Amino acid sequence: MDASQGVLLSSALIGAKASWPELLGSAHWDGLLDPLDHTLRRLVLLCGDLCQVTYDSFNSDSHSKYCGTCRFSRATLFARTQFPAAADVSVAANLYATAATSLPAGFMVHSLSREAWSKESNWIGYVAVSSDAAAAATGQRVIYVALRGTIRNLEWIDVLKPDLVAPDAILPAADPARGHARVMKGWYVIYTSTDERSPFSKYSARDQLLAAVRELVGRYKGESLSVVCTGHSLGASLATLCAFDMVVNGVSKVGDDAYIPVTAIVFGSPQVGNPEFKKRFDELPNLRALHVRNKPDLIPLYPSNLLGYANVGDLLSVNSKKSPHLKPDTTNVGDYHNLQGILHTVAGWNGEDGEFKLQVNRSVALVNKSSAFLKDDNLVPESWWVEKNKGMVLGPTGEWELEQPAEENLPVPPVVTGKVIADDVAATTSSKEPKIPEEGKKKTKGIKFLPACFKGIN
Repeated sequence: MDASQGVLLSSALIGAKASWPELLGSAHWDGLLDPLDHTLRRLVLLCGDLCQVTYDSFNSDSHSKYCGTCRFSRATLFARTQFPAAADVSVAANLYATAATSLPAGFMVHSLSREAWSKESNWIGYVAVSSDAAAAATGQRVIYVALRGTIRNLEWIDVLKPDLVAPDAILPAADPARGHARVMKGWYVIYTSTDERSPFSKYSARDQLLAAVRELVGRYKGESLSVVCTGHSLGASLATLCAFDMVVNGVSKVGDDAYIPVTAIVFGSPQVGNPEFKKRFDELPNLRALHVRNKPDLIPLYPSNLLGYANVGDLLSVNSKKSPHLKPDTTNVGDYHNLQGILHTVAGWNGEDGEFKLQVNRSVALVNKSSAFLKDDNLVPESWWVEKNKGMVLGPTGEWELEQPAEENLPVPPVVTGKVIADDVAATTSSKEPKIPEEGKKKTKGIKFLPACFKGIN
């Protein structure tokens, strides 16, 4: 076993069979998915582990004053979470979100303390960029956007109502999809909401993200640039939405007629928008999406085509039931949706008709990082990624107490400077105060999706 855990390191790009544009979907991954290209497999695992960092570093303990923050500083985030490609990337910006409507407890969590760092905001991910050494070795400077999903169970499916709304804060006034495209209200609200009460949410997650990416594009515009957005579950929907936003608003524009490729590589993604949103997404020449889906996982079917939704992008379908390491009769439906379970399946995937066999050196034990999906004979405890003593330390007075974060790990409000969208559309697009249209009087009722869909699963 090597320390890379099978993820794509900069050294592995040298001499790769597929070119970097092909790995980002320039030809819609034609000939790379079945059989799964080795370098693409490693890129998918890299993106998955970038997502895992958001889970491993998130403080979800409501007893902590810093519940809802990232536990580590930008400088130490990758090292503290043991991200295997830490030498190849560095964090450029943290991202925070709030919501103008109620959200499930699995996504937005808050401290019970009266001295909480914030009652309105949560850390939802980060923007990272290739190191100078990695860019020099590969000839590619890559900007990564990683967005966090839910940190608890799948009950959010029954909480977020699948209402479709017009994304007016995203689409420029002259865009042909304006007035036709619709996206799910839940994703849109998380992405575009602001809250003046919190210094962390004076700017929306969207404004923070676009400003960070635009600054990096400006800094490295003389190099071969690309953007990869990634997320799992709810974070996958946000990653798809932000990739679309970057392209339709010209953040990926580097010259009069030059655009850098923007690709979303996402895992277990619910649907994002209606057929008109899909049509506009597909029309943008430098935009691609690859959805990695575990076949037994039904979350990607939510909210469903019957409610006016359509799938976006290309599909890499894998099946965790082929792995001999996983419980074949698990009764926890969340296991099929678990990120590390999906990544394990990608690591050993040899097609629907092929035998499951790990093609990279990736530890099987990672599957149980936050689950009990592994068979017991693997001798790996369940949900083993936990903070020592749950963060409790023996204080100088003899009292056990939650350890306070080091000063370098304290949350810092984001700073947004300059325009966050391209000059030619800046006058027609604003996300400062997004309006959520009522779409007449018709509203979609919440649905008990999980009980209905998971009945009878083998």
